[in-house]
Amino acid sequence: MLINNLSLFYSLTLARRERGLIETPYKQLLAVVLTLISVLPVQAAKWSGNVTSEYRYFPRNPVDPRQHGNNLSISMQTEYYQEWDKGRQSLTVTPFLRIDENDSQRSHFDLREFTWVKASNTWELRIGMRKVFWGVAESQHLVDIINQTDLVENLDQEDKLGQAMINLALIRNWGTVDLFVLPGFRERTFPGIGGRLRTPLPIDSSQSRYASSRGKKRVDVAVRWSHTLGDWDLGLYHFTGTSREPRLIPGRNARGEPVLIPLYEVIDQTGLDIQATKGNWLWKLEAISRSGQEKRFQAAVGGFEYTFYGLAHSPKDLGLVAEYHYDSRGSTAPTPFQDDLMLGLRLTWNDAQSTEALIGVIVDRQSRARFYNIEASRRIGKRFKLTLEGRAFVAIPANDPLFSIRDDDYMQVELAYYF
Repeated sequence: MLINNLSLFYSLTLARRERGLIETPYKQLLAVVLTLISVLPVQAAKWSGNVTSEYRYFPRNPVDPRQHGNNLSISMQTEYYQEWDKGRQSLTVTPFLRIDENDSQRSHFDLREFTWVKASNTWELRIGMRKVFWGVAESQHLVDIINQTDLVENLDQEDKLGQAMINLALIRNWGTVDLFVLPGFRERTFPGIGGRLRTPLPIDSSQSRYASSRGKKRVDVAVRWSHTLGDWDLGLYHFTGTSREPRLIPGRNARGEPVLIPLYEVIDQTGLDIQATKGNWLWKLEAISRSGQEKRFQAAVGGFEYTFYGLAHSPKDLGLVAEYHYDSRGSTAPTPFQDDLMLGLRLTWNDAQSTEALIGVIVDRQSRARFYNIEASRRIGKRFKLTLEGRAFVAIPANDPLFSIRDDDYMQVELAYYF
């Protein structure tokens, strides 16, 4: 049954490829994945996944009349996990597909993971397509740099494309050292001309430029040390390679229309993440220093979360979140978070349905621009999960990077079926 579902998934993917929405190498790689899965012992394998319908309601008209209004999309993600050699070796395969009603650029396929792992007591070797997450802060993950952002999925930049890599982890008493070799650069995804929450001008990725003469073929490298010392979780890394965050430069497309063209520069970035758990307090810090994009700059996000456990003698927990954003580039930074304060409330019901909600606001300390966010979710029965998400942009000035989406407030409802 699941093999049939994957075959259907593959057929839909090939249909998207014919419309130019899927990179050819990934079409070929998916064919290899399905062939491999078909010969592996299914009895010992673990299958999981979800099919999700998503509806976004936009109460206001877009800034650009070419952009769509309310929007419906569906997505599917399946995970195949197989281990052998007494658990010392494993294979994980995770394809993802989204089909969007209005934005052809948001309809896309990605192989989130296709990873072989060989493990021992003192080292782990991981080869293939993977997702690696670094970070501790709530409102922004400055140190998370290995994977490219799948920006068409969500504005929060937490969705990532799979990255080809060889990762050797050396496990020692004084910490874990991760060595990364990252071949094959992946460009950031962007909404199309008709998509919402995009830049003032559409981005033409067909004209993407690279500072490196090797372009996408440049091999990036990274090394990270991580360790836990009592209540402290520490991480320190250095990355050398093509920036996952392109600089957008003005240009024109084949029809002579004004567009923005991504320029991917070569950077060196050193990052630090620290989290300290002290009773009800959770202290967090992420900081980076980067060179290669004009002058070297520094950025940081840090703060705390204080949790009231057993609120009013109930099972509920209430967390108070506060974080501060800093960027040494100030008003010239391409990010909206240069001198901003984030305040939030996290409520966890601790019930059988895993009900939780996070409400927050980010305030620009200079312009008083505000970005409101709400995320809430609840399981329904054993197979379904309902998620609510809302975003609102208030008093955004013309020089703010969020100005082009000032009218893109939205409410989103997702209903996911898990299998």
